[in-house]
Amino acid sequence: MSQPTHPSGADGEWQQGPDGQWHKVARKPVAAPGSPEAPPAGPAPGQPDQRAAQSDQRPGQSSGRPSGAPGVPVSAGEEQGWGVAMHLGGVFLSWLVPLVLWLVFRQRSRMLDDHGKEALNFQITLFIAYLVGAATTIILIGFLILFLAWVLSVVFSILAAVAAYNRRPYRYPLTIRFIK
Repeated sequence: MSQPTHPSGADGEWQQGPDGQWHKVARKPVAAPGSPEAPPAGPAPGQPDQRAAQSDQRPGQSSGRPSGAPGVPVSAGEEQGWGVAMHLGGVFLSWLVPLVLWLVFRQRSRMLDDHGKEALNFQITLFIAYLVGAATTIILIGFLILFLAWVLSVVFSILAAVAAYNRRPYRYPLTIRFIK
């Protein structure tokens, strides 16, 4: 005997019963807010709001915890995306992107904490190299330092972004570890 298939047609929702047959499921119409059929939005007049009593909050008061709070873990896909952003963002905006992303995600994911520290340390080290290069442009060696620092920034950031995408740890070479 073959497996029963779902009936075709867009005339309603279907559910397979215990007998193996498909039965049409009646849909409940959704009532417009404020109509007599709509469920009440809050407690009846003179009745306490049970939702506020259960959460130890006053009505209308937020929990004080944003949706991206430290207690909310990050999914694997988000870890990959934010890890790549930490490394590649430094190429364009120096230490600012890794700093902001690390501060936001350091308590939500161990992987993002490690990648954020590493990217931030590398970008701070590069920032120092850029300052030295800028100061030594007077004797022309500074142009070479600036160019090499930029090339290292691009190459190592791409390697780190690939490692973050693959959810592997990465350690930048030639980096001073300011944040441990």
